[in-house]
Amino acid sequence: MTNTIIGYARCSTDKQDLAAQQEALFKLGVAADRIYTDRGFTGTNRTRPGLDQALAAVRSGDTLVVPKLDRLARSVPDARAIGDDLSARGVRLQIGSSVHDPSDPMGKLFFNILATFAEFEADLIRLRTREGMAIARAKGKLRGKPPKLTQKQQTELRRMHNTGDYSISDLAEVFSVSRPTVYRTLARTQSPQTAA
Repeated sequence: MTNTIIGYARCSTDKQDLAAQQEALFKLGVAADRIYTDRGFTGTNRTRPGLDQALAAVRSGDTLVVPKLDRLARSVPDARAIGDDLSARGVRLQIGSSVHDPSDPMGKLFFNILATFAEFEADLIRLRTREGMAIARAKGKLRGKPPKLTQKQQTELRRMHNTGDYSISDLAEVFSVSRPTVYRTLARTQSPQTAA
């Protein structure tokens, strides 16, 4: 049974800086060579090699230290899976300055509560982002990707399609676009017979 302190830090994008999290881990007593990191890994299903290494490094009696819970887990099931793994191996979890022993019933309850709040906070951020985008779109400040073809090209593509002389592949080649783009353009533009 060892008593090693292992640290883990993660940022979601390559442009974010890990320095603040690493500094927090230093202050919590984690040695520089005991800090594992992940950078630019997003999405709940993406693998995190740094976390895998940190979890492989801890042994019974060790403590895994993270600056904040959302750096460790990205969902309640993810947090529970990590918590169950740590508990089964006799590893303590330290979130900031609070140490939680997942094998202790109160520690396990607290860990699950923290995970629930972390997911709730992430859901609120996503909700606010969607609301902000909807407001920006309503004000005309967010337009999305522009069509690959100009309005004139779209009209001409529709006209050529209506003649029956051109297949979807022919149209894709003539306008130098993909077949899905041709289908989207046809779905977006009404034929003269439909419009009449």
